Amino acid sequence: MEFSVQTANPAKAETACLVVPVFKDSELLPAVAKLDDASERLIGQLLERGDFDAALGNVQMIPFAPGLGAERLMLVGLGKREKCQEAAFIKALDSAFSALVKLPLDDITIAFTDVPVENRDCAWKARMVLEASQRGIYRFDRFKTDPAPAPSLKHITLVVSESANTEAAQAGARIGNAIGEGASLARTLGNLPGNICTPSYLAEQAQELGKSAKGDLEVEILDEEALEALGANSLLSVGRGSAEPTRLIVMKYYGADDSEEAPHVLVGKGITFDSGGISLKPGEGMDEMKFDMCGAASVLGTAKAILGIKPKLNLVFVVAAAENMPDGHATKPGDIITTLKGLSVEVLNTDAEGRLVLCDALTYTERFKPASVVDIATLTGAAIIALGHHATGLLSNNDDLALDLLDAGETAWDRAWHLPLWDEYQQQLESNFADLANIGGRPAGTITAACFLSRFADNFPWAHLDIAGTAWHSGKQKGATGRPVGLLTQYLMDRENDVQVESSDT
Repeated sequence: MEFSVQTANPAKAETACLVVPVFKDSELLPAVAKLDDASERLIGQLLERGDFDAALGNVQMIPFAPGLGAERLMLVGLGKREKCQEAAFIKALDSAFSALVKLPLDDITIAFTDVPVENRDCAWKARMVLEASQRGIYRFDRFKTDPAPAPSLKHITLVVSESANTEAAQAGARIGNAIGEGASLARTLGNLPGNICTPSYLAEQAQELGKSAKGDLEVEILDEEALEALGANSLLSVGRGSAEPTRLIVMKYYGADDSEEAPHVLVGKGITFDSGGISLKPGEGMDEMKFDMCGAASVLGTAKAILGIKPKLNLVFVVAAAENMPDGHATKPGDIITTLKGLSVEVLNTDAEGRLVLCDALTYTERFKPASVVDIATLTGAAIIALGHHATGLLSNNDDLALDLLDAGETAWDRAWHLPLWDEYQQQLESNFADLANIGGRPAGTITAACFLSRFADNFPWAHLDIAGTAWHSGKQKGATGRPVGLLTQYLMDRENDVQVESSDT
């Protein structure tokens, strides 16, 4: 999406549509008051007569407004002023763009940076506008024989009342646009069916991302032969029953001034379809198991966002990609495998396969001597029971890292919730025949899954994000959400800020 920032009187903006926010039973915002004056009190009269209800998310298009340079005027309800927090602000934006993309508009001008949201500055609000625009224009109709017309919106102008905020708005919009594009990539990869989006397809997409980066992203693909030589038996065991070959995808971004600076690493679970293996899942809802690679999708989406922002950091993105299917070669309940780390695992349930691909990927990251490692996975249904579909589950062996991720989630409004990772839970993974079992029973399923992973992350600061409840929607709105690309990108940008602070202190 193209964007620009203007500080001129919005009444004079020559645009296909001018989008303005309106509170319910409250004074007009400064920019909106200027429009009201210029349009012979059109907005005020609509509100006074009850012709527009400014309840949260309501929109009304006015095809002609006298005294304005805009061809159309759209009013967007913000609800009651005292309830205008982040969620309300974003809902209003989503409602606006949902309506805008249905119209033949090439450009719009939007006056949302004046909306008072506690503890949120102009940059944050500009960022949310661009992220919402990307959600609005997103379409997944590749397999439709008669798709709806694509949205025509190409350019957004953000109205900023004070010229001192212009630079901040531009910076926020640039970040929001990059995150929006990254989330769209993650959504598309998640929405693709398993017969298209295979481990090899994910590898090809990583290579395409590397080509488009023009040297900023180094991509390496480890095939099954290389993984065998490496000793990544746990990762390989998951794909044994599938005709689709397993892949480990490694992408390296060197943006720091010091090429030797320790990188931050993201690791994504890429189970491109999860039948459960021999521990076969129920048939109902199994179609949604194409979303079991949304962790990998979020890593690729974050890589794309980072390429748009170009922070001065060293980063490594790792995707462990496999398909979990049952056949005569498939891993069986009771089998014992030896991981890349050397620990033996008794596989009690082949449907707990995500941790089996991630454990080898985590061990692999040790070679980079990472500053931090965050893995992202649709790992447990228990996370949905615990947290529903609003918060991502967060567990970590490092409290500072956990707090950094929680803060990033709050900033990005892509929130997580910290769960305990106490030693007491580890005993649930005890095995009579191996170093550990791959499941710990029903109690605290999300926690014991993270306990399993923690055994392979004892040499670096590590955190685990369980996105089983946040990576996709079911029902009529079925589709990938693109989360947690916003959280991850913010976390990495914050690490760049940490480096800058350390440099200035030195």
